[in-house]
Amino acid sequence: MPDPVPHPLGPARGSRPALVWLRRDLRLADHPALHAALEAADEVLLLFVVDPRLVRGRFASPNRTWYLRESLRELGRAVEDRGGRLIVRAGTPTSVVPLVAADIGASEVFISREYTPFGRARDRAVASALARNGATLRARRGVLVHEPEEVLTRGGSGFRTFAAFRRQWGQVPLREVLPAPATLRSPAGAGALDEGPAAFAATGAESNPTCELDLVPRPGEASARGRLDRWTGGALDGYADARELPAVEGTSRLSADLHLGLLSANEVAAQVAAAGGAATGRDAGRFLDELAWRDFYANVLWHDPDAAGPSSRPARDGIPWRDDPEGLAAWQEGRTGYPIVDAGMRQLRRSGWLHNRVRMIVASFLTKDLLVDWRAGEAEFMHHLLDGDVASNNGGWQWVASTGLDAQPYFRVFNPTLQGERFDPDGGYVRRWIPELSSVPSRWIHLPWEMPAEVQEAAGCRIGVDYPGPIVDHAAARDRALEAFASARRTGATSLEPE
Repeated sequence: MPDPVPHPLGPARGSRPALVWLRRDLRLADHPALHAALEAADEVLLLFVVDPRLVRGRFASPNRTWYLRESLRELGRAVEDRGGRLIVRAGTPTSVVPLVAADIGASEVFISREYTPFGRARDRAVASALARNGATLRARRGVLVHEPEEVLTRGGSGFRTFAAFRRQWGQVPLREVLPAPATLRSPAGAGALDEGPAAFAATGAESNPTCELDLVPRPGEASARGRLDRWTGGALDGYADARELPAVEGTSRLSADLHLGLLSANEVAAQVAAAGGAATGRDAGRFLDELAWRDFYANVLWHDPDAAGPSSRPARDGIPWRDDPEGLAAWQEGRTGYPIVDAGMRQLRRSGWLHNRVRMIVASFLTKDLLVDWRAGEAEFMHHLLDGDVASNNGGWQWVASTGLDAQPYFRVFNPTLQGERFDPDGGYVRRWIPELSSVPSRWIHLPWEMPAEVQEAAGCRIGVDYPGPIVDHAAARDRALEAFASARRTGATSLEPE
């Protein structure tokens, strides 16, 4: 059956309860699916299903599972404060959603639309299961700023380049921001259906975070709203320049909030646009670019579900990626000998987050310097990131690896030393995450292997003992990568788009 589609007009209010099945929309404010359910019924029950296929699947992450669990706990309290109930059940949605709907007598189940191939297939299966019981799945917007149908080419297809997408995306009006409901009323006895925290244990999912909690934003909608207010209340000023500097707090840190829907992307865009005045107009525009990239990658998967699998450019499937377990492990553990790369990978493991500029640097090192398949990096990021999003993470990796739609040219290979010198000139970022280098003079901070012996001794950092030397020579690795990509380009010249 086709995907559930939005219905512009809600059904008439009835006496039967409605069910809201939450996924990546763990909030009460600006929630079109919840708003539609409240228009349709006097009693509304909120449901979250802990799906083993997600919390134990190939992109399982203890950090994200913990952030999800704690955000659900906070949402449950907010719902109860308004008189309603949120229940959490373990199992596959095709079984759990129809069962809960039948238990409370709901004939309508409201959701926020999903755009990934997995999510769309799951929703179609749940819609079929509900239909067998005489119930209907009703989808509403709520995850993206604009829906895929709103940002199309003149021919009615999806965009394949970001610049064209961004121009059209910026012309679509933002929808009205919906307030959080003041009160909620759920069906009597709904609490008996709740498994609560036990739902996570029932799946066998690991929900103890591997990152350090003092480095993690506090979960929940209320805390996310505080971060948004701080961002649009003044912290946004200077973003266009500060966003590139990993040593400063120049970014919003809203990515995990957007991933789980603790904030709606629409409301974030509205607040940022409203904050853009004479002093921050350029900053607001650059931040809106990032929200547009998020929508763009979701749109790519919507229009081309195969884009998340093999390379989006078929000719690039012939790249002779190297099997280098030792190099991969050194990259994962932050011991490549290149400070900006190692600082990034250590930040990822310790905080569950990574600065965007550094994401590009470490991704380029893996795919170009080490010539290791980008999918190994994609999996590593998804394992650790609190904001790990299938579409954005996949799109970002394929952009850097020069295998995706509108990717950077294959001959663009980031020089990790020059990137460090440009974006971390004083070495503050490197020193924070690599204590072995904390006393290294700024002159040598991004090329410590060139330190004279007496400088190493004075800094307490002997290369090869306290900190590793480079595992590859960047210049030689770059030449190797260019030849590998050029070979793949020659082999698949008939299907490879121009660079």
